[in-house]
Amino acid sequence: MTRQASSAEKSGDTLKDRTLERLQKLILTGDLEPGAKLLETQVATQLDVSRATLREAMVQLSEIGLLAYIPFRGTFLRTLDPVDLDEIYSFRTGLEKMAFQFCWDKRDLISLADLQMRNNRLCDCISDNDPYGAIMAEMHLHSWCYELSGHTLLLQSWGRLKPNLQFYFAMHQKAHGRGGPLRESHDQYLQLAQGNSLDAMLNHLEDHMRQGLENTMRFLKERNVSQNA
Repeated sequence: MTRQASSAEKSGDTLKDRTLERLQKLILTGDLEPGAKLLETQVATQLDVSRATLREAMVQLSEIGLLAYIPFRGTFLRTLDPVDLDEIYSFRTGLEKMAFQFCWDKRDLISLADLQMRNNRLCDCISDNDPYGAIMAEMHLHSWCYELSGHTLLLQSWGRLKPNLQFYFAMHQKAHGRGGPLRESHDQYLQLAQGNSLDAMLNHLEDHMRQGLENTMRFLKERNVSQNA
């Protein structure tokens, strides 16, 4: 392979990745509504890419569950119903509690400093009014316990859950009428994760996630009532 061909391939990969990120951003920040059909020509023009490049990104987002292809009808943004939300809540709660149980004795000054840095990044995104950045930073914050756990199957399960959780986070912020979580929303999470009581941490996870679920469920029901009125 020539140097020129190699550079072209690298450039193509960069364009594909950039298109994937921009399309994901449109979905997670609410510029594209849940359940809406993706009009390829319109979205390709909006992103200033070819339809072929857009389709590559759409295939990848379909594979991770943010888009759904329906034969003879087209590609649609996924939706979340109460059953989806309840399953995400219960699965995530169980996973994250298990991750903390495995990582608890592995915490040290370096890993705790990393946790603090991740939270600082989230706060920066909130201050900058960057909804997409806040979603990704919040995901990175919650990834900490899985990465530290050293448990391969846990980390793989977390990877499969992340696309659903990103969509859930986006809906959760809509339920609160804001572009990201409150700056102080993870203060207690951080304090307990850095503390001495695993039981207190596990109890907080139950409460923290249940409150988020209840608010999002309420928002979903109100939106469905409004749409059907």
